[in-house]
Amino acid sequence: MPEWYSIEVLDGNSSAALWADVHGDALVESALTAGAKDWSWHRHSWGVVLEVEFEDTSCWEAWRELPGTRAALESVPDPLSGLIVYRGRGGSSGAAKPLRPRPLAGSGSAALPLPWDWDQEGPAVLPGAPRRALALQH
Repeated sequence: MPEWYSIEVLDGNSSAALWADVHGDALVESALTAGAKDWSWHRHSWGVVLEVEFEDTSCWEAWRELPGTRAALESVPDPLSGLIVYRGRGGSSGAAKPLRPRPLAGSGSAALPLPWDWDQEGPAVLPGAPRRALALQH
């Protein structure tokens, strides 16, 4: 069964979109040559995402080890924390399968306010609780 893999490149000293313009065609061409079934680029305000679908993991791993792929991934704008590679589609692409509604945690309702006991000293949360005087200035 084919699987999707994602490569997220974040902006750094230069734009990730510029990086995609420089390396994108070569990456897609080599991925298709290595057995990719489909691909998609996504541009975001923070960077770019390349999603590639391969028939199996061995094709993906072979493509990742190609010298051109390695060189492109090593030249991302932020080499320390600007490259994220993972199995699955990009973070904003949605779920592969429709999500079913989950039950609410707890009762799903808001807490009701506690009753107030008003007297001359001000409000007390519960009868018998320590009373705090309100500083009222006239």
